[in-house]
Amino acid sequence: MLPQDHVSAATPVGATLVRDGATFRVWAPRASAVYLHGRFGGVAYDAQTDDRLLAHDGTGYWTGFQPGAADGDPYRFWVVGVGGSGHKRDPYARELAPEGFPDCFCILRAVDRYPWHDAAFRAPDFSDMVVYQLHIGTYAISRFGIASNFLDVAAKVPYLAALGINVLQPLPIDEQETNPSMGYGGADLFSPDFPYVATDGLPAYLEAINGILAGKALAPLTLADISSGTNQLKVLVDLCHVHGIAVMFDVVYNHAGGFSVAGLLDDNCLYYFDRARNVGDNNDSLYFTNQDRGTGGLAFALWNGDVCRFLQDNAARYVAEYHADGFRYDEISILLSTSQATGWAFCRELTSALRGLQPRLLQNAEFWPGEFNDIPTTAQPIVTPASLGGAGFDVVQHDALRSALRGAVGAASAGAGATLSMVSIAGALYPPGFDHAWRAVTCIENHDLVMVGRSPRIPMLADGSQPRSWYARSRARVANAILLTAPGIPQLFMGQEFLEEKPWGVDPAGPALIGWAGLENTADITMADHLRFTQDVLRLRRTMPALRDDNVHPYYVSDTDRVLAYHRWIDGVGADVIVVATFAEATWWGYSLGFPFAGPWREIFNSDVYDNWVNPQVAGNGGGIDAAGGPLHGFVASASIVIPANGVVVFARS
Repeated sequence: MLPQDHVSAATPVGATLVRDGATFRVWAPRASAVYLHGRFGGVAYDAQTDDRLLAHDGTGYWTGFQPGAADGDPYRFWVVGVGGSGHKRDPYARELAPEGFPDCFCILRAVDRYPWHDAAFRAPDFSDMVVYQLHIGTYAISRFGIASNFLDVAAKVPYLAALGINVLQPLPIDEQETNPSMGYGGADLFSPDFPYVATDGLPAYLEAINGILAGKALAPLTLADISSGTNQLKVLVDLCHVHGIAVMFDVVYNHAGGFSVAGLLDDNCLYYFDRARNVGDNNDSLYFTNQDRGTGGLAFALWNGDVCRFLQDNAARYVAEYHADGFRYDEISILLSTSQATGWAFCRELTSALRGLQPRLLQNAEFWPGEFNDIPTTAQPIVTPASLGGAGFDVVQHDALRSALRGAVGAASAGAGATLSMVSIAGALYPPGFDHAWRAVTCIENHDLVMVGRSPRIPMLADGSQPRSWYARSRARVANAILLTAPGIPQLFMGQEFLEEKPWGVDPAGPALIGWAGLENTADITMADHLRFTQDVLRLRRTMPALRDDNVHPYYVSDTDRVLAYHRWIDGVGADVIVVATFAEATWWGYSLGFPFAGPWREIFNSDVYDNWVNPQVAGNGGGIDAAGGPLHGFVASASIVIPANGVVVFARS
């Protein structure tokens, strides 16, 4: 039997490097034996002999100590049960070796070998957040057909900082059963996905990374610092933090993958980990139940405390080892539907435990009220504190504004005579039922919506015949400007900021890749103009505090004229801002609107400027207006203003 040095009740589950070796702890309650195989100190161990046997601790866990184990050593378990015997990957493995997957080795990794630069970083307040969602494998492809990796995306961090977002939300980054993948079919929750780990060209990556660090007057990294997959992920988070960008990981706790690779059962994953006899009832599979709500995988057995601990430990590792600032929890509606009381208890325990680790952590639940007939019909219980009986999440994905804006853009594409609802947009500006607007994460594009074969991206929705036309450009500017000046936490999807019209796909050799080259196209400056527009709207949101506050009053709405005006302000402070938007195809000249105060108002933004920047024929208000007219629309003053066709103008009190 393996020695028990350094092993105690507090020994972490998984493999943990300690002084002069590593401890191992694995959950296999119905196994009759668990052996440790691998290569340690240059010596291979692959026998099922007593000297490789882990000790059963009486609680379902098997433990042992391997002298001489070091960072980079490969290991795996040989599990014996009534259903058979064979190798199993460590469910807690920090990294996997790609060779031979799924019958592959895990890799021992030290948790303290990366020299972080982010000690001074503080995540933004929830109300200040702007989220940017991307897919690691297709975001920053430098060689067609080869997925981009953590280091490729890390090199784009200065671009993201210049864009003005302050939260990066990659789609799930854990190892997937099949590739390429969106990331929602993993079975190795603690290990980075193989395609996202750079294995060649590391000197060039190091040079680029150190150039970015030098720009911040920070110490350089070494090749050893970026050689492992775990450290490459840390590089991405580290560079985000030194540029003021928080990182929110997308995690999938409602199900795991389909447990098959190339059509064959993945016998080495956590499915039937303790080798119980498989008689076709997935309730016996240890980690899972036989319930599935169409996710393509099995739901976790949340009635089992050890399964809950596994998922909680996964989230805690992101916080402790990768300096995570938040989580997007995929489809918790499924958790609450398939598991009922156990799902609610799991969510409360998870959110509470993580809040104890990191009080400023953003916990973002994908929850769709009424999606199933056994879940709440409002999101309020989801963001109610756990101590008050709620699930304890901070925010939820919200589709009211998305539906209203996409509906308006789609209706506008039918022409000037089409019926279009500005009333719907007005009614969705503030997410109903919440104590704070930042409880809602809003968007008009996301990974689910604009994937190949689903809904069109905004430019194509705006003009399906020509997504680079004036109609497409201007309607897209209106939709994006409203999104970014409305209450809530706005979210952008990769490419949205520069008018990407193609749907996105996961294949790095496919046709649906975002078009970075368009930003360099001097013959067509459409994408560069839209990027400048997005940067400036985000700068406006950042510099005008009322745009990040809760208060919004849509005081004027006309479906006939396709005009919407809303007031943003801060109680007791003022900082008043008026936003006026139209989907009309002709400019409104001398349009009378109420203003909350008489006197001069500065025109601080005009979307028409960005059409063929700087638009020589811009329709605007000459930099400001004078609200010298009488009371109107419930306000004490009014003014006649110019609203550019398919445009947005923003005024601030002088």
